[in-house]
Amino acid sequence: MPEIKVTAKKLERRKKRTKFAKITLLILLVLFVLIYIVLGIIYKGGRFTITLDPNFSLESGITLYESLNNRSKTNKLYASDIDFMDNIALEWIPDTVDSGSDGGPHNDNNYIAYTFYLANEGKEILNYWQEVHIDDVIKGVDEAIRIVIYQNGERTVYAKKNALTNTNEPNTEAFYSDDLPVLRGRKDFKPGDIDKYTIVIFIEGNDPDCVNELLGGEIKMHMDIREEHKEQKK
Repeated sequence: MPEIKVTAKKLERRKKRTKFAKITLLILLVLFVLIYIVLGIIYKGGRFTITLDPNFSLESGITLYESLNNRSKTNKLYASDIDFMDNIALEWIPDTVDSGSDGGPHNDNNYIAYTFYLANEGKEILNYWQEVHIDDVIKGVDEAIRIVIYQNGERTVYAKKNALTNTNEPNTEAFYSDDLPVLRGRKDFKPGDIDKYTIVIFIEGNDPDCVNELLGGEIKMHMDIREEHKEQKK
């Protein structure tokens, strides 16, 4: 039987390799934990929120409601999430998606739908801005996403421009920018006026950019309602 000799140098090298492997595993573990925490913060509270600038609300008397039947004032609303969203077509969304709900979440299997109200309970005629921000995108799912906004029954569909032709998708308004897809102004909001909004978010299957590579993608967005629009520094 051959004799096996283990020298001090070999033992030292073995200890170094073991120590290096442990440190590497520890670093990877810490990295995974940090990624999990960051993603948890990003996606906490669902995929879509609506926020009313509290200073604007306090000074103007503008109020945010989820329902007119239960007028509980708030400065932030949360749309409920869905676990999986398959691609569909705009025509598949029922015509009653705006009129059929008094308020709050009313999702379907493949789209997010949320209705809320903005009321001017102050004494002055106001102007305000609606800003929809994209906070995070995974796997480029924003290339085929649709953001539908019903304002007092009037529908507008927003989509990113075609990646190949750089032109608007049919029957849509182009995103204002990659990070700020929707920027809308509301003028002459009189005392006593109530604006009804329904937000619908889905993936358009007829979009040329709706490809298999988007599978598993996610998107996080929020809407801000404020007195004035301020350009964000890049």
